[in-house]
Amino acid sequence: MLLTLERRLREAVSKHIQARYNLLVEIVIELPRQSVMGDLALPVSFSLAKQLRRPPRAIAQELAAEIPPVSGIQSLEVAGGGYLNARFERGVYASGVLANMVESAHDPSKIIVEHTNINPNKAAHIGHLRNAVLGDTLVRMLRALGRQVEVQNYIDNTGVQVADVVAAFHFLKQMNLEQVRALVDNPEVRFDYYCWDLYAEVSKHFMEQTSSLQWRASTLHALESGEGELAQIGALVADAIVGCHLDTMERLDVAYDLLPRESEILHLKFWDAAFELLKKNKAIYLESRGKNTGCWVMSGEMFRQDQASVEPGELQGRDVEDDEATAITKVIVRSNGTVTYVGKDIAYQLWKFGLLAGKDFKYRKFERAQGDEPWMSTVEHGSTESPGFGAGQEVYNVIDVRQSYLQDVVRAGLEALGCHEQAARSIHFSYEMVALSPQCCAELGIDLTAEERAKPYVEVSGRKGLGVKADDLLDLLEQTALEEVSSRHGDLPEEEQRVIARKIAVGALRYFMLRFTRKTVIAFDFQEALAFEGETGPYVQYAAVRARNILRKYQETKGLLDQVIAQLSPELLAEQFAEEQLWQLVLTMSQTRWIIAHSLESGEPAQIARHAFHTAQTFNHFYHQSHILTEEDPRKQVVLLALTQLVLRELTTLMQVMGMPVPDRM
Repeated sequence: MLLTLERRLREAVSKHIQARYNLLVEIVIELPRQSVMGDLALPVSFSLAKQLRRPPRAIAQELAAEIPPVSGIQSLEVAGGGYLNARFERGVYASGVLANMVESAHDPSKIIVEHTNINPNKAAHIGHLRNAVLGDTLVRMLRALGRQVEVQNYIDNTGVQVADVVAAFHFLKQMNLEQVRALVDNPEVRFDYYCWDLYAEVSKHFMEQTSSLQWRASTLHALESGEGELAQIGALVADAIVGCHLDTMERLDVAYDLLPRESEILHLKFWDAAFELLKKNKAIYLESRGKNTGCWVMSGEMFRQDQASVEPGELQGRDVEDDEATAITKVIVRSNGTVTYVGKDIAYQLWKFGLLAGKDFKYRKFERAQGDEPWMSTVEHGSTESPGFGAGQEVYNVIDVRQSYLQDVVRAGLEALGCHEQAARSIHFSYEMVALSPQCCAELGIDLTAEERAKPYVEVSGRKGLGVKADDLLDLLEQTALEEVSSRHGDLPEEEQRVIARKIAVGALRYFMLRFTRKTVIAFDFQEALAFEGETGPYVQYAAVRARNILRKYQETKGLLDQVIAQLSPELLAEQFAEEQLWQLVLTMSQTRWIIAHSLESGEPAQIARHAFHTAQTFNHFYHQSHILTEEDPRKQVVLLALTQLVLRELTTLMQVMGMPVPDRM
């Protein structure tokens, strides 16, 4: 309803301004800071004031008096220095909200969201969870608004990280293919945890004995060619780790449609096709002087970001060189003929937009013992039953902010090929890192120096083995939640307690990852995340459980609630919602789709988390102020029950978008 009235109001105001003043202006609509000011606010008079050279308030008064009636809008009023505020027809609006009247907004165009993208060389850690939760929530936001979304999780199975673990197995541990396979198949070994320690061990070895770095070079070559035992070990390790990652993400209800692999980008000649396009359009050139002699490079002039004052060593990307300290270029193909990973990213992005004519992956199901089986790219023996992938109209890449430079290189590659529309719809959905609070490190038994203990947070480092494995974090959250559930509901069967604890743990973690804006560094803290009071997931879950319990108790004693609520008339609702507190509750509950739409527009899921918390707060205040089950006036009681049902519906919707389950009890 709110989105519908917003659209009607925007169209009416825009049409009147164009006819009255012969001007086209952007109509911004806001939620008033104070409820007494109205239900929607338009600051359009302030932008008109500059063009008409008149006071904003005078323009607002003129608009309020002249704009024709808008269906669902009771009045337009002037507030403050020139705001144009709208008030709704309360009975009609409340009736539509309670009946869940929403406009269908299906858009057939495909959006591709790429997220998670964990290197398949070790267990997932806490930093990866922020990527997965943000990406999955973005997918849920888009789908809630009727968009068609394809979810991809890119698997870099030929990169340095995988090469280091393969080299560790082959050269450091002297293990052959069958020995590694036996380790993978051993049920007593958590293979992703084993590789976590092995990766840290080989990284330390490389630092102490740099001559061993030739292991990495030979392994990388084998992985890219796909030939020999090293390549076979690489394929085995990567697939086994991907399976572990899928198991971890399934605990958070995160799923994928496609797992495209870097190996196929190479073996199916995606890069070769992209390379020819880049050369043909002069997007890259062969460097003939300086450190990059013999490399194919992209000029720094093509990048949107200003890199002029940045030292080459400070850039996050690899293979960036300073050509005689005057211009920065990005190496796309090294002088030895190997392609950098940003080059492969350009090829992958071109495929996602359907711009690599005649090129596509073959597909097979990624087989798992339990859980969903997403599709995975393959070179041969592809299934004839696979759906069509790629060819999206818009692409979101959920990658941390440290990759902003490289993402801009990818965008610049599209621009250089003349794909301006696709470049504009190539969106880097960036975010800051997740670190650990010193208290969190202490609880996990991580030793810190005095200097580290004095810092507000401690950074995660996979190469140093410093960090929290995602599964360990979930296990600890579940155990902590179980202790709380057992203290409150010790009479329940143990398995039921565990199910409730799992839902609370997932809700706590997902909410904690979403409540901070994407540009904020998160210092994870267990006690803060799991608190039942304050701005936390359990607080939101508790409000939903409370609302459901009220409705259940009524139906156990009085019968079916829906039949009673169906008898509510707009006249009765208008009468009851003359009470400002009840009206404000309706307004708050009706904002769900509006908040989701505006959160997507601003690219900030934290707005949804904030609104869910505000919704829970508003309901809890309403609960303490109202006697819902003991209200003596039957006309008012049915309205209170209808509001409680509305709260449960909207909180459930918000939690579904955030991927938070609703427990049976709290």
